[in-house]
Amino acid sequence: MMNMVKSFKELTPELQASAGGKGGMLARMFQRGYPVPEGFVVLPSAFQGEKLNKEAWNKILIFLNTIRKNNEGALFAVRSSALSEDSAQASFAGEFETVLNVKTDEKIQEAIYTVFKSRQSERVKVYSSIQGIDQAHQIAVVVQLMVSSEISGVLFTADPITGSFANMIGNYVHGLGEQLVSGEANAYDFKLSRPKGKYDGPDELEKYADNLYQYAAKLEKEQGSPQDIEWAMSKGELYLLQARPITTLTSGNLDTYEINESFAGDALWVNTNVGEAIPDVVSPLTWSLVRALDIESGFVPGYYLWSGNICGRIYSNISQRLSAITALYGNAKIGLKILGEVFGQIPEGLTIPVYPFSKMDVIKAMVPGIRNYLKKLREISKGMSQHIHETPDWCRRTTEAIRGINTKQELLNLWKQELEPYNTKAWWGLIVSGSKAVLALTLGKKLTKLVGTEDANTLLSNLRGDSELASLGPVEGISKILKGKMSREEYLKENGHRGPHEFELSIPDPSEDVNWLERQIKEFKELNTNVDELLQKQHTQYEAAWKRFEERFPNRVKWLEKQIAKASAGARIREAARSEFVRVFRVIRAFALKAGELTGMGEDVFFLYMNELVDLLSDKDVKLKYIPARKENYEKYKTLPPLPSVIRGRFNPYEWVKDDHRRMDFYDSTRPIAIASDSEMLKGFAGAAGKVKGTVRILTTPEEGEKLQLGEILVATTTNVGWTPLFPKAAAIITDVGAPLSHAAIVARELGIPAVVGCGNATLRLKTGDRVLVDGGQGIVHILE
Repeated sequence: MMNMVKSFKELTPELQASAGGKGGMLARMFQRGYPVPEGFVVLPSAFQGEKLNKEAWNKILIFLNTIRKNNEGALFAVRSSALSEDSAQASFAGEFETVLNVKTDEKIQEAIYTVFKSRQSERVKVYSSIQGIDQAHQIAVVVQLMVSSEISGVLFTADPITGSFANMIGNYVHGLGEQLVSGEANAYDFKLSRPKGKYDGPDELEKYADNLYQYAAKLEKEQGSPQDIEWAMSKGELYLLQARPITTLTSGNLDTYEINESFAGDALWVNTNVGEAIPDVVSPLTWSLVRALDIESGFVPGYYLWSGNICGRIYSNISQRLSAITALYGNAKIGLKILGEVFGQIPEGLTIPVYPFSKMDVIKAMVPGIRNYLKKLREISKGMSQHIHETPDWCRRTTEAIRGINTKQELLNLWKQELEPYNTKAWWGLIVSGSKAVLALTLGKKLTKLVGTEDANTLLSNLRGDSELASLGPVEGISKILKGKMSREEYLKENGHRGPHEFELSIPDPSEDVNWLERQIKEFKELNTNVDELLQKQHTQYEAAWKRFEERFPNRVKWLEKQIAKASAGARIREAARSEFVRVFRVIRAFALKAGELTGMGEDVFFLYMNELVDLLSDKDVKLKYIPARKENYEKYKTLPPLPSVIRGRFNPYEWVKDDHRRMDFYDSTRPIAIASDSEMLKGFAGAAGKVKGTVRILTTPEEGEKLQLGEILVATTTNVGWTPLFPKAAAIITDVGAPLSHAAIVARELGIPAVVGCGNATLRLKTGDRVLVDGGQGIVHILE
């Protein structure tokens, strides 16, 4: 009974959820020292049926009289604070009743009842239905000291239409803010430019602009999302009356797995590398795990390299990283150069939105992350070889231990004490080894200047050297089985965790399919596939390119030997670390399946987030009622075709897919749709050198591999290690998504198969049966007929 009415000062974090969106936010702001007029919240528990509890009313009278003592002639505003109101999903702005300028106890009680009963109004029911929100609203009521406003306004910390963070934009009217909300008075517009809050607007507001900017920036940072702020000026003082997320700039609803992070603001999203590694629509469990790891290794504010989520597809929001580089160095050129080397060149004419960080804010935010990164870099680099060597046995032992577990507590302990820490360690191995791949990239650029693109690619086509490359394992292993050099059991032990869907935990890997390996062996036999012959052919081309280099640059041969040795070592470590991370990550699938068994949820566990799965094993309450909605959205995402490789701004795939002229190479919300050229040529990255003519075969998944005929040209949205058993059949490879460092490009180079990756529109521009000339050395595909 104690928790029926609470002042803003008294409302604890535990009670803020019961105070509704508005009440909870006002209390937080008040407690943090923002200039919020004093007030209190009447919680839902204060009502018995439609009437106020007597004890609650007595508490209300005490609060009213306390406020009146310090504010002679005080008037009050009585507002709704429904539990679903002012959330990121729905604001309910103007849907519930508000009563202003109330003075007497009797009128205040009437106002409280008016507001409380408005939860049952027809307009609230209609709005709730449109938003997909439960119509049985629990409602709290906010009673707050009225501010006699000379000026009232709203401020959006980002543009609610475009999502741009370049300026905070606002408007105001003279008098009460209700005129502004209702549109009864013409408003004055103003803006505050980031990063310093430079004011542009009418003179009368300028002296208050800096305070307003500082409060707004601080609120946005604390809340972690752009804010819609109501404010007022009275007797020379600034007051904040309300703050809520800008509902048009929300990434979606985690409860139902309606996720589209492009909606959260104006950003540039790219899937050039991550789209190859994680091509599938990801389940909630997989995404939550990768997001946690991404945050663990990140140090740029708001930058997600591995876990940007646009309708279940993984993207990197590289504009956030570019913005940080621009803030540090003063211009975008250095950032564009760095990002271009890793993610590929940005399409011509496409502008990159820059988040207006200040240099000092970036330094403050990044320093702790950079320290942690450098510490991990030293630790992991030192023990990398041992980690790679020990991981297969660790995974085997842990998987066996999981199978033998019989209680939820045992499984939870294993996660916290063993699996989660080892998975994080393996992730750092993946991140650190990825930096080693830059050696090959840098060398490739130097060689291109010396000998041209084709010979540069050929000279980098022997990175395995005298050792083995982990990404070649799935295809070389089948050849070894046929020659009696490897047993089936050894193959599955070494490569069974690798597959086209290796990052998506809800999908089984090859080791779980008893027939998968036999199908691959049968196909290799039928086609008389000779991997050693391909490797030898490639090696002959490599030696010829090496000889040409010796003849042209005899004084640089030793330099090249050293550089290729470094690049080879880096590539082998990168590929091995990637393989071992996947091996550890797949153990989490065994963990999840065991959790499903012990909790009776079966494979529905893949539609929980990891924190929810931990709660489930701890016998805590979990929102299981949302699982059907999450499954429905997951399946809906899977019906979408592959999305564009580059996305600028707010992107709605359900509208995009209806457009007959849609492009897969890029989408730019700030420009009219540019119809893709009907040129007889496609341009991408030089993946692997060589020229070949052939017939196109478009495949959407590697499971369709039997359709690919020997000597055809494989065209796919993206390929990864799971596709490599198909490579020996292909005369050449063309992909929409990819970059020179992609695993598919590396494998194609090692096998001597010409490849052009990252063409953007190849699967839309070409169709099965087309004839093309693939020039892998130049990164060009000529359409012949």
